[in-house]
Amino acid sequence: MSKRVVIDPITRIEGHLRIEVEVDENNVITKAWSSSTLWRGIEVILKGRTPMDVGLIVQRICGVCTYSHYRCGIEAVENALGTEIPLNAKYLRSLMQTSLYMHDHIVHFYHLHGLDFVDIVSALSADPALAAQEALKYTDKPIAAGEGDLRAVQERVKGFVETGKLGPFANAYWGNRTYRFTPEQNLIALSHYLKALEVQRVASEMLAIFGGKSPHPQSLVVGGVTSVRDMLSPARLQEWKQKHAIVTDFIHRAYKADIVMAAAAFGNEPSVLGGVNVKNFMATNDFVLADGKYMFDQGVIMDGDLAGVTDINPDLIKEDVTHAWYKADGAQHPYDGTTVPDYTGFVERDTVYGKLPTVDGDGKYSWVKSPRYDDEPMEVGPLACLLVSYARGNQVVIDAVNDLLETTGLPIEALFTTLGRTAARMLQTVIVAQEGLKTFDAMLVNLQSDESTYTKPEIDSTKEYIGHSMIEAPRGMLSHWIRIKNGLVENYQAVVPTTWNAGPVDANGKMGPYEASLIGLELEDPTKPLEVIRIIHSFDPCMACSVHVMDFKGQELGKFRIDPTGNN
Repeated sequence: MSKRVVIDPITRIEGHLRIEVEVDENNVITKAWSSSTLWRGIEVILKGRTPMDVGLIVQRICGVCTYSHYRCGIEAVENALGTEIPLNAKYLRSLMQTSLYMHDHIVHFYHLHGLDFVDIVSALSADPALAAQEALKYTDKPIAAGEGDLRAVQERVKGFVETGKLGPFANAYWGNRTYRFTPEQNLIALSHYLKALEVQRVASEMLAIFGGKSPHPQSLVVGGVTSVRDMLSPARLQEWKQKHAIVTDFIHRAYKADIVMAAAAFGNEPSVLGGVNVKNFMATNDFVLADGKYMFDQGVIMDGDLAGVTDINPDLIKEDVTHAWYKADGAQHPYDGTTVPDYTGFVERDTVYGKLPTVDGDGKYSWVKSPRYDDEPMEVGPLACLLVSYARGNQVVIDAVNDLLETTGLPIEALFTTLGRTAARMLQTVIVAQEGLKTFDAMLVNLQSDESTYTKPEIDSTKEYIGHSMIEAPRGMLSHWIRIKNGLVENYQAVVPTTWNAGPVDANGKMGPYEASLIGLELEDPTKPLEVIRIIHSFDPCMACSVHVMDFKGQELGKFRIDPTGNN
């Protein structure tokens, strides 16, 4: 007899994602549904606005990767208008992207995903002296892993436990059999969890140097950037480089070391050796290293065939809403996409926790659409990015991937796993930190003969424009699509990474990466489905990027009318 398991919310900090699965008598998942419970409204808000406001509005899609949406929206407008920005502006935008990645990936592993691997309760019984010796196995210069550091961390967390105020460590599945770290390894990772809270602040400051603030930077405009004084100030440039060095040091001495430690401990754990059941991957060019050269390559891989990578054809991207709470006549290309809600609600049924509202898997069950490339589901994200660049012969990526495989003793097939997806995010962080300095140096060279940062865009209100932008956000390929008419936004669609990965089953019965990744997974205890959480967190869900406003009772929260011409 099948049993229904409901996990809502599944995300550790940024919520709104619900995962439901059915398990058979052996606790093996036979069905899975990914549902987001917030309606997306940003695209509706944009209609009738001036294209020059797009970037500032769309960055409010998310509170994490605000810069990615900001930049993508700005560049979609530039693409539509045919505006070519100066090289210095490209460099500055790339440096801001570098800062974002270094911040975002550290936060993801330690504060959103790390506790899927780290048993905090186990760390309290560790021997700090043995843990300090253990840390030396994964790097010859451990950070925050000396015996005194570890003893202080242990005492600090014990204080939380004794007061009963566990904070971020509450409501977890401590003691689950699929935790594989020893108490000493758990203590090392716990120490790095706390240290990462300090380091992520420095990374955020890096973005603010050229962005004005973080999150929600303010220095990008259609045509270039406005942070000219920062770009020309030796003090500000040096400040960015110093902060970059601090964060890079943590990436090598903690983040990379912890992934190597996880590979050794979890290399035989079934719940991390699957999780990649959609073996179609897509990524785009990003991170300007020099004019016309990129850190990562664009391409499409189908069915895991690294030898058959092809170029992206934007015309083949469509969004299906068969099982999403929207109305549409068939799959739509983003230029012609609509955002018309069609909410149908939940169905009450028995679950392992008693009677609960559950999704209607035969009908509509999510506010996330189902993007498809040539009618096929695709995984996007750091794993897709590295696989495409690896297949393209990108030597920097090839060296980084091969080095990790050699260090861990894992075969290349290990990349196509949950562990591989988590390791790919770390490798991408290492590469971005390393190669980002090439962008920094290229900008310094260019500034010796060129200080331009802005090209004035031209818009003719009698003409109609269409344009799009594709970039690599921290969670994968992000694209914004715009149609401009009478000088205003006529239509806008954002096809975001989490939509690619989290979308529901499509009209052809094909599951997206989230749902497919769970099929065949065996749960130790369906009432404590750590294995499901571990796999889904490896994608780094960001549901705010996929959906935006809500009232689960269907009530109107507020109505606002803003004159897009500014004549209020």
